Amino acid sequence: MIYKTLLAIWMAVIIVASFLFTEAATGFPGETSRILFFHVPQAWVATLSFLISMIGSAVYLAKRTVKADYVALSAAELGFLFCVLATVTGSIFAKVTWGSFWNWDPRETSIVILLMIYGAYFALRSAVSDPERSRVFAGVYSILAFVTVPFLVFVVPRITTSLHPENTMNPANPGMDPKTLKVFLGSLLAYTALYVWMLRLRIRILRLEGLRVRDLFRESDNK
Repeated sequence: MIYKTLLAIWMAVIIVASFLFTEAATGFPGETSRILFFHVPQAWVATLSFLISMIGSAVYLAKRTVKADYVALSAAELGFLFCVLATVTGSIFAKVTWGSFWNWDPRETSIVILLMIYGAYFALRSAVSDPERSRVFAGVYSILAFVTVPFLVFVVPRITTSLHPENTMNPANPGMDPKTLKVFLGSLLAYTALYVWMLRLRIRILRLEGLRVRDLFRESDNK
């Protein structure tokens, strides 16, 4: 309860500080630069979550522990969610800055490919009826899928010409002023803490669902 209360206060402070404590960056229309405080942490959490999903999958394949699969599945779900949020906030920035929600910029294209890759992960899990085989196939796929993440997130946008600004907060003077840096780092930590809470909650839900299914099977066997 204390953790959730502190997290809620922390997120509220970051949201207020993003608009009232810092100044909008020069060189961008209106207040668009402030989206950095939300877009980048969302993208960071998505990448972190896909990494955790890969690690959970590797542990499951090595030890065949269902708890590890719960971690892998939960992390993949949250990674997909935050990847969608990063896409939406990026599209809002693109509309105001470049005049269109979608420009097929290399960063935009790579994130769509990433969403398709992890969308296939969920399709694979649901397509295999046997739980054990589903976990194994999903575990192998998760590991292979993460191999593409560094390439799509870090490599492709940097080896091709992109509309996406490298120095979002001030292209004329790269770097962040102390106030902006404090809020940005605070937002990264807040989103990470929010992700940890959501991940633990989702894993707990999967465990409860697993126990319920197990009890149902036991009841049917007893009959």
